[in-house]
Amino acid sequence: MSDTKTKVEKSEAEWRRELTPMQYAVLREKATERPFAGEYEHETRKGTYTCAGCGHTLFESDAKFDSGCGWPSFTAPAADGHVDEEHDISHGMIRTEVLCSKCDGHLGHVFNDGPGPTGLRYCINSASLKLQPK
Repeated sequence: MSDTKTKVEKSEAEWRRELTPMQYAVLREKATERPFAGEYEHETRKGTYTCAGCGHTLFESDAKFDSGCGWPSFTAPAADGHVDEEHDISHGMIRTEVLCSKCDGHLGHVFNDGPGPTGLRYCINSASLKLQPK
């Protein structure tokens, strides 16, 4: 697990060199993958999902569920403080954006229509994640 107190700061040129074009678009420019097209949408292997930008632990496979929304969905982050949330009013919608707390990379959004025990659905772009299988 990475240190949550130290932020990862890189220039845009460094991010562009280190990330694929899709990862850069999602993590740094807040883009969204096409629904049902992401690498982890139907992933069932056990493991830990980390940030594709900085390696920070984000979600555990035990919290992943099939929401049918077209993106990997989780009921909760791996640990308190590992994701940040911000009010998002882009694209004519009112949503809560989810960001990596380590590098401020855009991950997706969280909605209050998920299953128990949290009732939350963290709807996350596959391009923002890396699965570390167990």
